[in-house]
Amino acid sequence: MSAIPAAPDVLAPDVEVVPLEAVAERLGRSVTRVHQLIRDGHLLALRREGSLGVPDAFLDGNEIVKGLPGTITLLRDSGYHEDEILRWLFTPDDTLPGTPIDALRGDRGREVKRRAQAMGF
Repeated sequence: MSAIPAAPDVLAPDVEVVPLEAVAERLGRSVTRVHQLIRDGHLLALRREGSLGVPDAFLDGNEIVKGLPGTITLLRDSGYHEDEILRWLFTPDDTLPGTPIDALRGDRGREVKRRAQAMGF
């Protein structure tokens, strides 16, 4: 089993980060399954105050936000690292409006994926 990839905490302090144990509880899965979701690129983890967590905005109730795994994959395939992906997802963009993660949560995933694809070129 490989280590759990985690980005440094590049997010604003007001971005809520949920500990992995709480993520597992919300998703109704084991903590080891959450570790696998992170390794597989369905979620991104970061280390805040010494603990691993996932931004709360990545979760929609008891599910992962629709379109997030595909967006992460597009950006990784374009050579972006976890910290760069996190920054991009949480950086305000007046043309969306809001942040890319807000757009994914608001059912504007097609536009977010189009922009992620374009970033690779």
